[in-house]
Amino acid sequence: MNVLVIGSGGREHALAWKLQKSPRVRQVFIAPGNAGTARIGRNVEVKLSELDQLLNFARRESIDLTVVGPDDVLAAGIVDLFENAGLRIFGPCKEAARLESSKSFAKRFMVRHGIPTARFGEFESSRDAKAALGDFGFPVAVKADGLALGKGVVIAHDRSDAETAIDDMIERRHFGNAGRKVVIEEFLSGTECSVHALVDGRSYLIFPTAQDHKQLYDGNRGPNTGGMGTFSPSQRLDAALLQEIREKVLDPFLRGIEKDHLRFRGLLFPGLMLTKDGPRVLEFNCRFGDPETQVLMPRLKTDIVDLLEATIVEQLDAVTAEWDTGSAVCVVMASGGYPGKYTTGKTIVGLEDADRMNDVLVFHAGTQTCENRILTSGGRVLGVTAVGDTLLAAKRRAYEAVEKIQFDGSHFRRDIGSI
Repeated sequence: MNVLVIGSGGREHALAWKLQKSPRVRQVFIAPGNAGTARIGRNVEVKLSELDQLLNFARRESIDLTVVGPDDVLAAGIVDLFENAGLRIFGPCKEAARLESSKSFAKRFMVRHGIPTARFGEFESSRDAKAALGDFGFPVAVKADGLALGKGVVIAHDRSDAETAIDDMIERRHFGNAGRKVVIEEFLSGTECSVHALVDGRSYLIFPTAQDHKQLYDGNRGPNTGGMGTFSPSQRLDAALLQEIREKVLDPFLRGIEKDHLRFRGLLFPGLMLTKDGPRVLEFNCRFGDPETQVLMPRLKTDIVDLLEATIVEQLDAVTAEWDTGSAVCVVMASGGYPGKYTTGKTIVGLEDADRMNDVLVFHAGTQTCENRILTSGGRVLGVTAVGDTLLAAKRRAYEAVEKIQFDGSHFRRDIGSI
């Protein structure tokens, strides 16, 4: 079959890499892709916003299965468009994708269906939002309601910081229309982790656990990013806690989408905070996580095509997934200045040396090819991933590979995988 992967990041590189390994797949296309995906498939120069052009390409190339990576493309309704044209596509419809594209929509869903989450309020007026701060105390979470590339969340430690965040979002529109409305939440303390589960509307198939490192600096300090690295499995989620997540999050989610008539056929990726009172949902993501996908795909032994197809046709209860029993660690190498302003076009050297290492995969995120050189083209540039029998072995191997790669201004956390 011919498969089309939508997106250009490390998540899409990892998905394309895994799809390309399936004996059922003849050709993998990636739109628009990056310098890394060009090595395993064929990149397609179509902008993610050009949904009609993506549809025309899928028709022209007889695409049998399309896999959507980014949240904004799902929010724009690509699944509805492809399905109406009779094409198979993996991901939730536009209405169901609102569980990620609108934090207020998701929070109301959680409350309505008894899914544990933080107390919250939603505001379109900066004056009303500031007036409500006293109801939550400090620190407090201030969130842009819409999609903001994983960076629309501010943990404000005092009123001044919170009011600045509110003004940045509502008045100054630092996140564009995503900040027209803000959600203010009580601050939850604990350990953040994530769970991935395929959901077909009737049942779900849970993936191994993973733990992300959102903050820019070692020790979970600094501003939030789209993710500076991750590891799998998480050491904090034992069998008892996973069962609690099933009972308190996944089971009521399944009942909720049925009751609300939300057609969800795709990947649910709830961000969780493990508090002293149990797991609480921070947010819903309706697609594979990035960089979580970069540690999950190397551990997956089952043909991913079988799992995606079972999700689309509502037969997840008829399949199982087999996973490697070891660990995987992904270290993100980012451009200088990320997640703020950064420059691109820096030459990357040492990729060949890292690629030759056993048990190492270098997934490209923000890269492009120019005159036989690979250059930086984004904030998060590479996801250097390693597998090993133990977490420590995978971590050591990943950092050995990182040390072989260089580009001007590169920076990365040195504590990914530390417990």
